[in-house]
Amino acid sequence: MTAQLNPYLTFAGDAREAMEFYRRVFGGDLTLTTFGEFGTQDPAYADQIMHGLLRTAAGHVLMASDLPPGEELRRGNDHTVCLSGDDADELRSWWEQLCVGGTVGVPLEKQMWGDEYGQCEDRFGTPWMVNITTPST
Repeated sequence: MTAQLNPYLTFAGDAREAMEFYRRVFGGDLTLTTFGEFGTQDPAYADQIMHGLLRTAAGHVLMASDLPPGEELRRGNDHTVCLSGDDADELRSWWEQLCVGGTVGVPLEKQMWGDEYGQCEDRFGTPWMVNITTPST
């Protein structure tokens, strides 16, 4: 039996837009299921996302949903999604796309530990860290 660990993001009504954006950034297959498909009769929530799953060709998984009726979204600094590795072109491409309409906290540039690193928050309020490892010589 295998297990996996992956981020699960929560949105206040724009999960569909966010997940479609992430599919454009990372590629892959996106499955979205609405509250209505699970029997919600309230027309205010019927088209909102109860569960979204993005699975990329590289095996990355990102899940998301809109908040259920009656819950309040509380953003904080208690989570960040980290992208790291040595595929500099892919990671820089993701960085550039995630920054569009968002805010850069730390520019993606060489750091004292030798890697390229940056932090941003995308236009949906999701914080991201990108670390491009320096090839060992």
